[in-house]
Parts: sequence; C-alpha cells; structure tokens
Amino acid sequence: MLAVQGLSKSFAGVHAVREVSFGLEAGHMLALIGPNGAGKSTCFQCINGQLRPDAGTVRLDGADVSGLAVADRARLGMGRTFQIAQVAASLTVRQHVGVALAARRRGGWLRPRPRGLPAPAAEIDPWLDRFGLAARGDAVCGELPYPELKRVELACVLAQRPRVLLMDEPTAGMTRDDRHALMRVVREEARRGLAVLFTEHSMDVVFGFADRVLVMVRGAVVADGPPAEIERDPAVRAAYLGSAHGTGGLA
Repeated sequence: MLAVQGLSKSFAGVHAVREVSFGLEAGHMLALIGPNGAGKSTCFQCINGQLRPDAGTVRLDGADVSGLAVADRARLGMGRTFQIAQVAASLTVRQHVGVALAARRRGGWLRPRPRGLPAPAAEIDPWLDRFGLAARGDAVCGELPYPELKRVELACVLAQRPRVLLMDEPTAGMTRDDRHALMRVVREEARRGLAVLFTEHSMDVVFGFADRVLVMVRGAVVADGPPAEIERDPAVRAAYLGSAHGTGGLA
C-alpha cells in the first residue's frame, strides 16, 4: 500500500534522511522509532508531501505520488495526525467530526444541515462514541485537555477513511491507559485494511501494537523487523533502546 524507495533529504549539508527504503502492506502497523534528531519527522514530511525530498520516490497503492501536494495525496487516501494536535479551536467536537465526514463526500460541506452541522448527527455520534467523546460533543475544541484533542484529531482523520495513516507521536501527553485505548482503535482500523505508519517514544505502544518496527539513527535505517527481533537486537539497544528497556523501563 505504501512504498518508499531511496528517500533522502538534506538541510545545509546535514543529511536528515539518508536513502530510506521500506514497504508497508494494507492491514499492518509499522512503528518508526529512533532517538531525537534521527530524521523521523523529516521522513514523515517527505512521505506526506510537506517537504520535497532531494531524491527517492513515494508510492501509494502503486501510484507515484512523489510530486503531489499534501491535499492531492490526501484525496488519494493518505491521512496524517501530528505530534501537536491540529484542530480548529473554535469548533465543537461534534462540528469538527462533522466537517471531516462531509469532506469525505464531494461538496458535502456546502450543504446546510439542521443545527448547523455539516453532516447528520446520526453519522457523527458513532465516531464520538468510539473515541469516548460522546459527553464532549458540544465542547469547544479550544477548551479541551490535550489528550482529548488528540482523540478528536484522530477521529477526524479516520472519519475520512484513509488507506494509509501516518501518525506522528499519536499518544504524546497521554496516560498509559489512554495510550492503549487510542491505539486499540487504530489497530481495529488496521485489521480492516488500513496501513498505519507511526512514530512513538512510548515503548509500551511500539512493542504492544506494531506488527513491524523500523529503527532510524542519524537519518538512516539501521534495523527493520518484528518487534521481538528488534527488542533483542544488540545494535538497536546500544543505539536507542538502552539497557533500561530490558528490565521493563522505557527508552
């Protein structure tokens, strides 16, 4: 579903991403991990179209999208959440999800709806229930605590039914229980055929939910394999995980 080949990006002579190549199948969750400055966010931006790589290609379900803008990639089925949740602070939770649902239908957002909603409440409410937001439907997003904003953002992205989902630090700022609840929803979507690529610093999320783990250090991929194999890899432990992970700690 997603194929990245030879992706490279430099800034003023500094190699942020060095010939990164990997594939991601539909229905799978791939975690991209590495220390701060490893190039994960730059890699995401090149895949999503926010940055133009110096070299390499990005293919979505076989189609070369390397030269397409972010909006064009989204229309072809590439969704993304951000390390800092991107939501419209002035909208209510219900309105926000409604806009996302309407965006899935060409021109749907232009049609007036009862009570000012851009989509029927019957379509919106199941998404609120799914993300534990039913009681917060009329709350203004700008007044929500950060963990709830992350849930709103993810609900809106998934409501648009992407085929590939990129998530940059999806559980940042959440408790362990909240992290796992959110990722269980993502895993359900993956089991229905969604391809998921995510970065994450919480190792309980990485090793608890990823089908495969990709490790970046200094812009290059240094390991790629199943979670159990990556967890045992001495080179990965030395470069990133550290000895604390072996005793249950988090890197």
